[in-house]
Amino acid sequence: MRIAMVSEHASPLAALGGVDAGGQNVYVARLSEELARRGHDVTVYTRRDSTDLPDRVTLPGGAVVEHVPAGPPEPIPKDALFPYMPGFGTHLSRVWRRERPDVVHAHFWMSGMASQLGAHPHGVPVVQTFHALGTVKRRHQGRDDTSPTERIGIERQIGRTCERVLATCTDEVHELAAMGVSPRRVSVVPCGVDANHFHPGTDTADAPAREQRHRLLSCGRLVRRKGYDQAIRALTRIPHTELLIAGGPPADRLHSEPEAERLLQVAEVEGVADRVRLLGAVDPRRMPALMADADLVLCTPVYEPFGIVPLEATACGTPVVATDVGGHRDTVADGHTGRLVAPGDLAAIADAVRELLAHERKRRRFGETGRERVLARYTWQHVADGVEQVYRRTALGRELRTEVA
Repeated sequence: MRIAMVSEHASPLAALGGVDAGGQNVYVARLSEELARRGHDVTVYTRRDSTDLPDRVTLPGGAVVEHVPAGPPEPIPKDALFPYMPGFGTHLSRVWRRERPDVVHAHFWMSGMASQLGAHPHGVPVVQTFHALGTVKRRHQGRDDTSPTERIGIERQIGRTCERVLATCTDEVHELAAMGVSPRRVSVVPCGVDANHFHPGTDTADAPAREQRHRLLSCGRLVRRKGYDQAIRALTRIPHTELLIAGGPPADRLHSEPEAERLLQVAEVEGVADRVRLLGAVDPRRMPALMADADLVLCTPVYEPFGIVPLEATACGTPVVATDVGGHRDTVADGHTGRLVAPGDLAAIADAVRELLAHERKRRRFGETGRERVLARYTWQHVADGVEQVYRRTALGRELRTEVA
């Protein structure tokens, strides 16, 4: 199949850990790589954000990244990209007039907008993955939500008019239904994890030296909604334990990062500054060692559309304590691979962590079960199987309707 991936702000080439670079970048990169490995012709369309970028870049697996001129060729926060989506869509339409894809897979709502503009003139079916929904973001962030006011209405329109919505977790199906998108239009295929890269037995010699008996690890984008402050506050109830936070800019630039400064201040006020370390951006090659060295991985966001960190941790055989939100409800099997706790409940977070830290045998059992679960459900091969089936059904359904018409 000729597959067009559209990911307007999340390039598979981007360095991870920045404000707008995280799980979506990984998803697009790894899914594209796996589909190309299977012989599909895959092109990823992402916005040009630098004059130094070539027009096209071939990924190691054979997929191609094409940089689309849409707005100034410079970094722009994703919530400010909305005015450039019509131009993005016009570019796609021109490209697809010359070489029509069999299916378009749009990632994020603005990509969906551009994809529909580009695909409609040529009768190309669009599969939509939102990765995050505006209704959820607005519910949790309120006035702090910087999304364009048009977002929710456009998401609703996309969900009702695209050929298929490909959700990454079951919680998203319920959120979409509340927006008026019928569950019959939705298929659930989770995100995946590289189980060869993240695995138990990783050499942990490269991990930072321990300063306490136990080690907790939190990681991901250094943004407020990830709830690292909740992990820091819970640490006050967890003795002889240190917390490492990986993510954000490189360590030598953390001093100029507002969220890093805020977290360090929280640690100081709570009296645990000596047990909290911000590592900054960590080389992806070092992450398995960091996860394998931790006693527990702590994921405490106030909301999480999917959350790939629990999968990476359990692939390494490390149990997870996570908030009972969004995709965590799928990726963390409570009482089997980790614990789910109410978001914002510091006592519950601390209780779950202390319980597991006190029982090494249970942690080991959770880690083994988690690894088995990843291999059974969450490898990129499994993900690509599910996505491929959605593509084929979608393309076939469009062809059949065209013939009838």
